[in-house]
Amino acid sequence: MFFKNLIITGGAGFIGNNFIRYILKKNIEFNKLFIIDKLSYASHKNNIKDLLDDKRIFFYKVDICAKSTLNKTMQEIIKIAGGTEKLAIIHFAAETHNDNSIDNPPPFVQTNILGTYNLIEIARHNHMRFHHISTDEVFGDLPLNALPKNQKFTDSSPYLPSSPYSATKASSDLLVRAWTRTFGLKATISNCGNNYGPYQHIEKFIPRQITSILENKKPKIYGNGLNVRDWIHVDDHSSAILSILNKGKIGRTYLIGVNGQKNNLEVIKIILQVMNKPSNWFDFVKDRDGHDLRYAIDPSKTMNELGWKPSHLNLKEEIKSVVEWYANNPWFWKHQKEKVEQMYKNRGQ
Repeated sequence: MFFKNLIITGGAGFIGNNFIRYILKKNIEFNKLFIIDKLSYASHKNNIKDLLDDKRIFFYKVDICAKSTLNKTMQEIIKIAGGTEKLAIIHFAAETHNDNSIDNPPPFVQTNILGTYNLIEIARHNHMRFHHISTDEVFGDLPLNALPKNQKFTDSSPYLPSSPYSATKASSDLLVRAWTRTFGLKATISNCGNNYGPYQHIEKFIPRQITSILENKKPKIYGNGLNVRDWIHVDDHSSAILSILNKGKIGRTYLIGVNGQKNNLEVIKIILQVMNKPSNWFDFVKDRDGHDLRYAIDPSKTMNELGWKPSHLNLKEEIKSVVEWYANNPWFWKHQKEKVEQMYKNRGQ
């Protein structure tokens, strides 16, 4: 790996945490790794406690919206890293839950827009490599019965965000693009589908259903359950990010997906089968406001240009391992479950 020192924003959250674990699991060489995370409700220092036993990994409890503190922290990191030549920022930190963005948009505007602005200013003034993690939701949605049926998002798809979450992520993407063109920011962007895997907060679809079944409670499905998502294991996302960081062309946007389109009903039935429950053991609940119909990513440019290939393609087998992880790690979710379900109940979901 060319970049021997990495700054991981949001490193105590779901995808950032798994990215660090992927680097360690694959024995990818690095000198120092710096985690920046404000430790919100969706991240916790316990998530990375074991990682901090590695003397090469440093942790800073910092809010990326706190400009002065962030600047001081970055200068300390640059000093420890011995300069910025082989130092890169991988920007995972974000408010990500659609339902929360509908209930309370301001934190999404602050973190996803202002926080990203603070980071790209630091990156450009210090001549640092910057990779921005984004979502396929910036493109809006596709019709359920699209013609042609293989219609997918590409890097040239227009931005048509539907929720405060996706609108703020679209805004941050555009900031990165503008800074790259006008100020010479050394940046790339990746837009990825719906991740799943260990350490994912139980407000999200797959872990919510798994943890409900573990408590012998019926899962809940929005609307008619036909909304399609493009599912990807978090380790495949991590491997793609590393490919982009080391092989990607500055100014390019790369879409990350594994052709994993399934609707919510299909996914819940896989989970129920894996967990030995009847295929109809779930309840329909009120749909989300502005619920996107279908996401589908065309990852061909990422695969062809970078030589990247995913390896976690059997959703049923991967969900088995995710179920096992949540079953074996109640410390991660038990204390949150009642509060999360009450939140959904208050929304009629």
